[in-house]
Amino acid sequence: MSRHDETTSNSTDLATIFLGVQGVIKAFDPSSGDGIVIRDTDLSEYNIAADALEGSIFRMLRQGQRVLFSLNATGHATKIRLGSERDMETPGA
Repeated sequence: MSRHDETTSNSTDLATIFLGVQGVIKAFDPSSGDGIVIRDTDLSEYNIAADALEGSIFRMLRQGQRVLFSLNATGHATKIRLGSERDMETPGA
């Protein structure tokens, strides 16, 4: 799979364009904040935005961790949050 660095031609700001995307953390470097998340629906990979954890109580993401996230206008994962089992529609939740 290749990383998506898509841009939206209709918007130059960093407005969120997709909400409630589900995925898994592929990699995360806590010292730099760089990382990659894989979307569940099509296994697309997205770079994690620099501000993805701002306002969150979480400062660390681990490989394999299931998350909910949004995509901003530049195609980066942002507003990363942990979902409950019910949010993730996990069988048996």
